[in-house]
Amino acid sequence: MTLLRSFLAPCAVAALVFACTNASGAPFKVTELTRFDEPWAMTFLPDGRLLVTEQAGALRLYDPKRNSAGSISGVPAVVHAGQGGLGDVVLHPDFARNQLVYLSYAEAGAGGTGAAVARARLVLGNSGDGALQDLKVIWRQTPKKSGNGHFGHRIAFDRDGMLWISSSERQKFDPAQDMNTNLGKIVRLNDDGTVPIDNPFANRGGVSAQIWTLGHRNILGLAFDAQGQLWAHEMGPQGGDELNRIEKGANYGYPIVSNGDHYDGKPIPDHNTRPDFRAPVISWNPVISPAGFIIYNGDLFPQWQGNGFIGGMSSQSLVRIEFSGDTAREAERFDMQRRIREVEQGPDGAIWLLEDGKSESTGWLLKVTPG
Repeated sequence: MTLLRSFLAPCAVAALVFACTNASGAPFKVTELTRFDEPWAMTFLPDGRLLVTEQAGALRLYDPKRNSAGSISGVPAVVHAGQGGLGDVVLHPDFARNQLVYLSYAEAGAGGTGAAVARARLVLGNSGDGALQDLKVIWRQTPKKSGNGHFGHRIAFDRDGMLWISSSERQKFDPAQDMNTNLGKIVRLNDDGTVPIDNPFANRGGVSAQIWTLGHRNILGLAFDAQGQLWAHEMGPQGGDELNRIEKGANYGYPIVSNGDHYDGKPIPDHNTRPDFRAPVISWNPVISPAGFIIYNGDLFPQWQGNGFIGGMSSQSLVRIEFSGDTAREAERFDMQRRIREVEQGPDGAIWLLEDGKSESTGWLLKVTPG
């Protein structure tokens, strides 16, 4: 059964109906479509169907017209533990010609676990299913580490066809500042995984050549604005979630500085104590636990063109961001009454959300449209 719930923030909740009013007077409604098993990411195919990843290792093909989901075979084996599993899914910018799909996931290997990115050719069947063929791993976190936290592994393409990957620091702190590892970094590659010669540290060779920025903690959102500027958000420690404007070769300071503290209560110096590090454009404390990120350019919500939308997990929210040149601010927060793991823009300009399914195993696919 499909349930329709209307959201405007802040919300007053009565039974299953959410009646709300926001400051801008711009209502929207949220339609629950179907559930997935621990969904993590999604992307639209040119025909309007959705690829949805489930952390345990399944890639699903969802058809909005039929409200049905099939399966895509050929997915690589994943380590499904803690924060690990199947992660992001994106299409090559020239997908209509080459049918290439990129997946990120946690894998096992010498030393523990680490994120990997693979690309494969998507072959769709005639009955709502399909297969990945000629799969090849084109990038790996180096080195692998013990534990199953902070993989990051968000993927994005820029308008020049360059591949960007967020590589979190695996809850090990110091690797974020170590140029001999790609942990705690944002990585920029060619679409085949090779290193562009104009990367800021390309002349160092080795894993350092991949690095675009360093000093990051747990990056779970990458989005380019209309000017081609990359923005990224990351989870801080105890406090200090961040939205950052990503600049070539910059160091964002973690774990030397942060606007939060360690979970054991040990303080971390704030960014303002070290102006040599890039400070966040927005910092949240209390945290929002950001996950998923788009910068909206659709027509269904013309008043929000150019705005960012970030999912909030612990905050159970959808956070709207207004940008102004090199700065940004939180403009509005919608109380969604659920943990939002992923945000995507649909072909018609609707905003699509995935509910984090960790607590109850399943998570709703949600469609946000004008109310």
